[in-house]
Amino acid sequence: MVILPGFLAVLGAAIAQIGGIIGSSIGVGKAASAGAAALGEDPKQFRNVVVLASLPITQTFYGMIVMVLMLTRTVPILQAQGRAGSQALSFGLIAGAAECWSAIYQGAICAAGISLLPKTKGGIFVGTMIQAVLVELLGVLGMVFTILALTLMGLM
Repeated sequence: MVILPGFLAVLGAAIAQIGGIIGSSIGVGKAASAGAAALGEDPKQFRNVVVLASLPITQTFYGMIVMVLMLTRTVPILQAQGRAGSQALSFGLIAGAAECWSAIYQGAICAAGISLLPKTKGGIFVGTMIQAVLVELLGVLGMVFTILALTLMGLM
């Protein structure tokens, strides 16, 4: 079986997107579940719950950015040069893992903060946001490092 030059890069791009989608789904699910319980105790926390529960969605967008860049820039380069796409596949795996795990753990942090919203009358919101943004940074870095690696390897 012959593997076309761009196939592994396309697979890497898909993995970057899939990682973001899976991680975001799990993260939002965890946070939204906690949100449903918190709203049962204090419906006034709706705005805070929505903001915190939606934070893990961004990793899906980071995976999409990596996917679009790989499909529009990396695949044509590989096809033009006849190079194998194993490097691009590896970078797609890195991006997918970074987006998946950062979204899952961001959802866990948000769920913990959401569960305390009724008890603190919303006082935990800012602290939870700060901690969630720290985990968000890992998703951003996963995207940036992937783009940097692709660029340094001449694949962008």
